[in-house]
Amino acid sequence: MSSVWERGVELPKFETVKSDKKVDVLIIGGGMAGLLCGYFLQGRSAKYAIIEKNRIAGGVTKNTTAKITSQHGLIYSELCQDFGQEKAAAYLKANELALAQYRKMAAEIDCDFEEKTNFIYTTEDKGKILDEVEAVEKIGGKAIYTEQAEIPYKIEAAVGFAKQAQFNPLKFISAIAPDLAIYEESFATKIDKEHFGYSVTVVNGQGRTVKFNADRVIVATHFPFMDKYGMYFMKMYQQRSYVLALKDAAKVDQMYIGNRQKGDKLHNLSFRTYKDYLLIGGCGARTGTKCGAFDELREAAKTYYPESKEVAAWATQDCMTLDGIPYIGRYTKKKEGLYVATGFNKWGMTNSMAAAMLLTGNMDKELAEVFRPDRSMMKPQLFINGLESAKNLMKPVGHRCTHLGCALKWNKAEKTWDCPCHGSRFKEDGKIIDNPAQKNLKG
Repeated sequence: MSSVWERGVELPKFETVKSDKKVDVLIIGGGMAGLLCGYFLQGRSAKYAIIEKNRIAGGVTKNTTAKITSQHGLIYSELCQDFGQEKAAAYLKANELALAQYRKMAAEIDCDFEEKTNFIYTTEDKGKILDEVEAVEKIGGKAIYTEQAEIPYKIEAAVGFAKQAQFNPLKFISAIAPDLAIYEESFATKIDKEHFGYSVTVVNGQGRTVKFNADRVIVATHFPFMDKYGMYFMKMYQQRSYVLALKDAAKVDQMYIGNRQKGDKLHNLSFRTYKDYLLIGGCGARTGTKCGAFDELREAAKTYYPESKEVAAWATQDCMTLDGIPYIGRYTKKKEGLYVATGFNKWGMTNSMAAAMLLTGNMDKELAEVFRPDRSMMKPQLFINGLESAKNLMKPVGHRCTHLGCALKWNKAEKTWDCPCHGSRFKEDGKIIDNPAQKNLKG
């Protein structure tokens, strides 16, 4: 099971770290967010390093759906209601700047970058779409309203943003990574505060322990791995979603994404064309819980595109925050010099760029306020997360997550052990796939 982005793309390889190092900035995590942080620091001639426990782009990044858009569901009406128009406008501006930066870089990189209009549609509630159009216009954005779509079932309405984009993320990374200061097979296990800066303990590819000393540390590991700071294990959960690439299916000119309505999942899918493939996605759920996964998507493909052929199938995993906004900034209020970028809520490509720009001084500091990780936790999702954790901690089962001991669920579609509490995943033989767990399952 591999994504279409991996076809014909060979990423550069890097050595493991072999000795103690001193840098100004240490970036932990070699996905899109961490690599972009390094890219911007390199442009400033900063002394930095990126460490990755396996291979760069080997986790969620290679399985992204690869949309670059500032339209993140029907988020702006919610932001206006919950935080006010000023913060909603800041969120829009940050993501528009991220989109513009991708456009600028892609002008010199062969990464299949294409501008398209992105639509969020509903088959149920036109009122929500109208509310979103109004909210976007109030904060200075431009929204397109339509009741038509190039998808194989009728919609009620859709809201669109013009000049959004899609690309091949691995082609993009293969172009920017070769000149970066990267160490692969270098696993950060511990971060200690020193009198000046931080000491990070790293296990290298030979199993030896080395140390990085850094004035600043950026944790870009998808899900933060230090539980004693920031309460991220309570502030987030993870969600799986699934994608099929179809050949010989009707193509669509733009990008379409369902608005997560609670009805029939087969009428809540995403559609877009990449090269000769139609990509359809959806049918996911909270990691470790039951969902239709590939079976439902294949049912949709058979129903809507009976002459098509499946050429690829893959799944991705997203960190979901309490309020739909990423956590970008200080890992915790009291830890000066320790930063985090996480919780991209299914919009990882755009938010990765926004995070990297914010954390490296390439975006106005005023825009950072809306992303502050120490904002209020008093949201309904907090209690749902707590209830899910308590329920799975008490279940009498054999396989338990090495993170905080929650009962693991067998994922039949992907042949993995998944944690419904915080989203860690393990292969059938117990080897870790996704964090926050740091250790393999015991034999």
